[in-house]
Amino acid sequence: MTSPYDKDTAARLAAAGDGALAAFARRREPMAGLADQADSVAGACHAMAVRFHHGGKLVVFGTGSASTDAQHVAVEFVHPVIVGKRALPAISLTTDVATLTGIAARDGMDAIFSHPLRYLAAPADIALGISATGHCGSVLAGLRAAAELGLLTVALVGGDGGAIAASASADHVLRAGSPDPRVIKEVHVTMYHLLWELVHVFLEQPGTLSPGVFA
Repeated sequence: MTSPYDKDTAARLAAAGDGALAAFARRREPMAGLADQADSVAGACHAMAVRFHHGGKLVVFGTGSASTDAQHVAVEFVHPVIVGKRALPAISLTTDVATLTGIAARDGMDAIFSHPLRYLAAPADIALGISATGHCGSVLAGLRAAAELGLLTVALVGGDGGAIAASASADHVLRAGSPDPRVIKEVHVTMYHLLWELVHVFLEQPGTLSPGVFA
């Protein structure tokens, strides 16, 4: 005979199982959407590899939780966790709290990335901006400043892509198609690990960086 406790336990387990299925379902379409962007991902990686090959560096930025993603990306390129992989120059603009807060206090939040980009970046470099909503004013301003300087610009956005996707500020826009910020974060982490991996694939294959190889 089943006790009330056993019934309650069974009900909780069933609810947890339903919750797990729902959580996986929320992630299925956005991850499939990332796979659908394979050509766009490859194109961004090839363009990045060309810039690295010619001496450029990667400059990454984002606000809030995306600021930690920016730091994650930078360390992956500078100090690869895969032994034997080539280290590549990269910096995160989110690590200098004194500079960011100083700019924000005097010029406003939207200037926190555009200002240092104008003094730290060169035309041969790559700018990677990360925004879960696609509406972050500081990331958009940073990408616009980078584009004006001649940098290659790449944006990781979520939802419908927001103002960043709608603007002409990014040469390559990769979108995590979900309204859930947790899912967007997970897709973005996968995206920038793909960027790291495929950049190395291009750099390791002789001839792939010649003009006209990837169109």
